[in-house]
Amino acid sequence: MTWDANEIPYWSHDSSELAAALESGPDGLSSDRAAARLLSVGPNSVEDAPRLSALRLLLRQFQSPLVLILAFAAAISLALQQWVDAGIILAIVLGSSLLSFFQEYRASTAVEELKKRLALTCRVVRDGVEQTAPVSAIVPGDQILLSAGNLIPADGLVIEAQDFLVSEASMTGESFPVEKRAGIVRPDAPITERTNAVFLGASVRSGTAKVLAVSTGRRTEFGAIAARLGARQPETDFARGVRQFGYLLVRVMIVIVLFVLTVNLLLHRPVIESLLFAVALAVGLSPELLPAIISVTLSAGARAMSKRGVIVRRLDAIENLGSMDILCTDKTGTLTEGAIVLRDVIDAGSQPSEEVRRLAFLNAAFETGIENPLDEAIVTAGKDIGLTTRGAAKIDEIPYDFMRRRLTIVVAEDGAPSQRLFITKGAFSNVLDICTSLDRDGVEVPANAERRAELENVFKAKSAEGFRVLAVATRKVPVKADYDRDDEREMTFRGFLVFYDPPKADARRTIDDLNRLGIRIKVISGDNRYVTAHLAKAVGLDATSMLTGEKLVKLKDEALWHLAPRTDLFVEIDPQQKERIVRALQRTGHSVGYLGDGVNDAPALHAADVGISVETAVDVARESADIILLDRDLDVLRSGVEDGRRTFANTLKYISITTSANFGNMVSMALAAPLLPFLPLAAKQILLNNFLSDVPSIAISSDNVDADRVSHPQRWSISEIQKFMIVFGLISSAFDMLTFAVLLLVFHAGEATFQTAWFMISLLTELAVVLVLRTHKPAFRSSPSQLLLWSTLVVAAATFAIPFLGATSSVFSFVPLSAIEIGAVVAIVLGYIAATEVGKIWFFRSINTAGLSKRIGARETKAPEPRPHPVGPFTSALVATALVVGGALVLTGTLILIGTLVQLGLQPHEALKPVFWPNK
Repeated sequence: MTWDANEIPYWSHDSSELAAALESGPDGLSSDRAAARLLSVGPNSVEDAPRLSALRLLLRQFQSPLVLILAFAAAISLALQQWVDAGIILAIVLGSSLLSFFQEYRASTAVEELKKRLALTCRVVRDGVEQTAPVSAIVPGDQILLSAGNLIPADGLVIEAQDFLVSEASMTGESFPVEKRAGIVRPDAPITERTNAVFLGASVRSGTAKVLAVSTGRRTEFGAIAARLGARQPETDFARGVRQFGYLLVRVMIVIVLFVLTVNLLLHRPVIESLLFAVALAVGLSPELLPAIISVTLSAGARAMSKRGVIVRRLDAIENLGSMDILCTDKTGTLTEGAIVLRDVIDAGSQPSEEVRRLAFLNAAFETGIENPLDEAIVTAGKDIGLTTRGAAKIDEIPYDFMRRRLTIVVAEDGAPSQRLFITKGAFSNVLDICTSLDRDGVEVPANAERRAELENVFKAKSAEGFRVLAVATRKVPVKADYDRDDEREMTFRGFLVFYDPPKADARRTIDDLNRLGIRIKVISGDNRYVTAHLAKAVGLDATSMLTGEKLVKLKDEALWHLAPRTDLFVEIDPQQKERIVRALQRTGHSVGYLGDGVNDAPALHAADVGISVETAVDVARESADIILLDRDLDVLRSGVEDGRRTFANTLKYISITTSANFGNMVSMALAAPLLPFLPLAAKQILLNNFLSDVPSIAISSDNVDADRVSHPQRWSISEIQKFMIVFGLISSAFDMLTFAVLLLVFHAGEATFQTAWFMISLLTELAVVLVLRTHKPAFRSSPSQLLLWSTLVVAAATFAIPFLGATSSVFSFVPLSAIEIGAVVAIVLGYIAATEVGKIWFFRSINTAGLSKRIGARETKAPEPRPHPVGPFTSALVATALVVGGALVLTGTLILIGTLVQLGLQPHEALKPVFWPNK
């Protein structure tokens, strides 16, 4: 039986009646009933569909616009009974789609395995036993146990609650947490007034509760909102870059295709042949394997990162991780060991106190809110000396929150039935604020200004030594039914708890390593300025570059934009200020990462360009993060950043190199079409060229990346890709024009010979350019991966073999070339490689000069400014390209001339005597 939402709303029902209607009870659901109900109502998820099956993923490959274009071309060929052409097109479509499917399926399988490691769980009561269950397996009727930091996994009714505060910003937009209690609310109450109900997607800020699940998945309030909005995720920087790149390709494609089609029709060439040629041009310009390449490269990067202890929740976040230039983090567990120990317990007179230790132990042992290492240290130290909770019983709890920064436990002690003992523990200043007296040798004395100053001095002295200091206060109160924050007043200051968390031995080295990667560390801590400054000195941060929460609250946004990039330590910060700091850094052009694991870190994790958390973080922090560290260690993060940059660099390699090569070839064909008496390449030859050139591209995901590409943040730059495409595409086109001239003027090539030779040159230059442009260094100084190298060599060998393979050659209308023609092909390709190498030096020098200037400005160092270029980097690259192409043309032309003379039976030095030595 399940709850019918058309009946009286569940928040207007008594919890026991509702539980009975859902066939639940004090022992929760039975395991068998829960399993049967899961089959009936489906998994507890608001997503539209699970991971694509293999068949659906295969079918999706044929939904690409490029595949549809090719299918259209095949249909035309079939209609005209051009069976060979149609077969070639369909074979290439099938080959490309299967290659893309295989890589994407392998990638998606790997990503799903990573996601399983991060699946959320929650505590439920089933068969009368508390157990842990996957959130996806929660069904109506389950009794869910919630505590601080949990995400609420379903819509439900509160059965029991203890100081239960819930953040419902995702539902109501209200930023402040609201308190939930058991009870009955009127049927027409809006969401904001349903104080006895909780909703999927909200998070627990403090306290504990038992909740009866009523609605799951799409039936929840959040599920309804997700359905109306399509559950669309905001576009990431990486996705935006891919989209803008697509727009660039479409614009170039439309211009070239329309130009070629118009020219061919004006020259009265066959309409169908011209149309197929134009379609093949469009396909040839487009990197049709781009979706598969991106998926494969990012998933390969995610797998490599997982082996180093970095789990990627969203693949797009790899780009953001690689572009990060500022990392904001707390100090506990990242810069310190995270193994907090209770070093000393002293009273208000700075003397060791066993009574203060006992009070602190009771407070920590009875606390049920947010788990934290400070309470663990107190309990561990107490148990080591035999402390127990015997003789005391917990009556109530006023949970910790990040505004009060203190926690109160109300205790009933044996022998004092008429009163209760308040034990409050928290930040020194927040505890002192509610004290009117202090304990001196068992006597309460007024907390006047002089005594307060003495306590302040003790606190500052301990903090300056690197210790974290909490305060303890007590008050005896009369018995009553309920206690709240207003009862935290007129208390007696009892003493100090002194903790020590040593800095990590390798923290300084790790920070230096991150700085070398262009990442600046900024500590954002709620701890006091003294202990934070002490730690900063120990790990190599600037202890004087500090901004306190008290000063920050007085700053206008414009002032914070100025100060935030120059500040290393943000101390005594409240949760709302964390998000403000992140946004201020973003406002000044920085890509910001935020590392956090607590309830109060969720807003900053959402706001950061890349949110980073740890496997042991609370649910709300893990779900807010993009990257999960299996170990809270900055060195693990450093390796993750390097892997992320390698992954992003390999993705851009494919996009830049393939697009520039295709662009050059398509421009060449577009220019040659009106000048030649025949098409420079048949449509089937263009498609074969494009397919073969894409085969090694899959291996780019495994390619090695030069150290200099990892040493600084990387970001999408459509303008740089456009410049890259134009510069190196024009170099390619220049050599294509040279090829046309040599084939027509030197060899007087006919249609078949021309198309064969240019097919070989076009494909070989595309293969060569991958090995040349994959690195900013000279190609011989940077080794490609074995897979990329050998796949390129195999396709290159196939290129030379195809014209000589009888059946294959005739199908594609190729003819064998003579030795001198093959020599000319090799000479032109070598000249192209040389020209591209020189052009690469000029291009990347100009780009790196501009990039260095930006990075220096962003990091605000005092390094000398680079010498300004007399012209812009793009202009200088074009000038360099012209010079390089001119020199390469002369060199290659000389080689071709010598070959031609040899072919004619002349000795080159004899033939050239009249030119260079007219008097001899």
